Amino acid sequence: MTLLNILLTFIGILLIAYAIYWFVLWVMRQRSAKMINEVELSKIIRKVQLIDVREHADYKANHILGARNIPSTQFKMRLNEIRSDQPVVLYDFGINSASRCANLLRKANYSDVYILQGGMEGWNGKTKSDL
Repeated sequence: MTLLNILLTFIGILLIAYAIYWFVLWVMRQRSAKMINEVELSKIIRKVQLIDVREHADYKANHILGARNIPSTQFKMRLNEIRSDQPVVLYDFGINSASRCANLLRKANYSDVYILQGGMEGWNGKTKSDL
């Protein structure tokens, strides 16, 4: 085998692994939560628990008004802070960390879980900065 064939094989394997990663996240998201857009969230924002799963520094820089911060790195340890009798809306920069957190909620028997479509980048409503 030439060096070019080895390199192309390696790139092919990386692409397949990347596709599998995105597929697993998609399946996890489909099983764990419903997607909610900005318009739908703005109608029910006072009736849900809005949780920002980004790290604390990102949360302090800018977050949706009324959200509280439970970073995805601490999410499993802090599940008891989330009420199971109210809907939960998760968001991050996109939807990857929120998908993993939604899966943890599903495993803990939370049923009414949503992920903000587009994450913080997709939100055009009121925000707050603690800086």
